Amino acid sequence: MKYTRRKFISVLGTGSAALVLPSIPKFAGNFFTVDKKLGIALVGLGNYAARQLAPSLQETSRCYLSGIVTGTPEKAEKWKSQYNIPDQNIYNYENFDSIAENKSIDVVYVVLPNSMHHEFVLKAAKAGKHVFCEKPMGISVKECEEMIEACKKAGVRLFVGYRLHSEPHHKAAMKFRTKDEAAIKYVHSEFAFKIGDPNQWRLKKSLAGGGAMMDLGIYAVQAARYSIGEEPVHVAAQEYKTDNKKFSEVDETILWQMEFPGGAASNSFTSYSSLANRFFISTEARWMELRPAFNYRGIKGRTDKGDMNLPEINQQAAQMDDFSKCIIDNLTSDASGEEGLKDLKVIEAIYRSIKTGKKEKV
Repeated sequence: MKYTRRKFISVLGTGSAALVLPSIPKFAGNFFTVDKKLGIALVGLGNYAARQLAPSLQETSRCYLSGIVTGTPEKAEKWKSQYNIPDQNIYNYENFDSIAENKSIDVVYVVLPNSMHHEFVLKAAKAGKHVFCEKPMGISVKECEEMIEACKKAGVRLFVGYRLHSEPHHKAAMKFRTKDEAAIKYVHSEFAFKIGDPNQWRLKKSLAGGGAMMDLGIYAVQAARYSIGEEPVHVAAQEYKTDNKKFSEVDETILWQMEFPGGAASNSFTSYSSLANRFFISTEARWMELRPAFNYRGIKGRTDKGDMNLPEINQQAAQMDDFSKCIIDNLTSDASGEEGLKDLKVIEAIYRSIKTGKKEKV
């Protein structure tokens, strides 16, 4: 039984309340969530939050922008005016813990530099708020494990901002191995661009945890893992630098190979000093390619049978709606905290391999 609030009120108005009210407990959960939208507070108002997430939250159907957390008063005033955010839903990093008392905020979306994810996911969980966290989920396996445990203990959900899990071309790649019962034998994934400002936080290890690998390489790791449908057992990696000053703290370029238990293999590349954006998978008889593969817009695909005619969507809006639906309807997600943990296990093995010069176990 799906009652809207208007219909319910109209029934009460006809004097039929006695007939309706006894049945409310049988469908009360559905009644009060049929048009439920979760209130989201963005923590960190940098480029991604301002240019992607906030505009996308104007297009979502299951969630909306209800609050912000920023350490910059000027940003707070600008966002308050632009998005009509009430004063009581505006926080800074010092009074963040008081967000626990705000019933209009259901979810905290952590969009801070990588090294700050751990602290604010734990704070959000303690405040009793569900959490969306940008990738990489943390900068170490240990951090990810603690974040998962904190959310479980608090009884809140944890999701990682893997927007491509909601994108049609990548969803097709996840299912490609099931067609004709053909197993994936080989994956090639690469994502790279030339990074600009040498003073930005992404080039500082204390904030980013790593360089191109943490920022871009994680997409290539993901692509191999979700297309093959297995977890890698071994990795071998090589690192190269052309600018030791600019990349004195973090990695510039990394190539790596992964071995999977079913016999599949992958070859991947990431860099902050060149251009690459491709994802290729193949079975013994078929293949699929996305190029460009990892952009916010304009993903194109083809297979051995021709071009892929799939719709272009707002990836961030779809991602946040998918996560919200999982919370509202108590559904599982393949972009959970556990998924974020698996990526960090691979990334740590890649860094170990670079250090030892040997193949490392994941």
